[in-house]
Amino acid sequence: MLSRDTLLEMARARLEDSVVLLKAERFEGAVYLCGYALEMALKARICKTLSWQGFPSTPSEFNKYRSFKVHDLDVLLHLSGVEQMIKGKYNKQWSEVASWTPESRYAPSGNVSGEDAQRMIRSTRNLLEVL
Repeated sequence: MLSRDTLLEMARARLEDSVVLLKAERFEGAVYLCGYALEMALKARICKTLSWQGFPSTPSEFNKYRSFKVHDLDVLLHLSGVEQMIKGKYNKQWSEVASWTPESRYAPSGNVSGEDAQRMIRSTRNLLEVL
């Protein structure tokens, strides 16, 4: 199990990594790590909502919780219990990040601009603060 605190620490670290990648003009990597950071923050929020000590992280821990073994941000947001609040108050930020998928790591270089990466980082930072 990954504790809620560990998930939040990891989310913040990945966001910091995305800033480093932005400065190095590695925009695809910056955007990818933002999505990963948001995934971890949503899983931490699920732990809070469900009063779990931690989020399953190994195959055996997922045996009872297969429906939680997802990477889709929309599904995780729905499971988090704060979907209405996020899509209401933070819809612009959510719209910036919602298209992220784990498969984006396979996207060829040159598809993400510096402005796109900056928007993703800004939106991710805002969402992490409220999750």
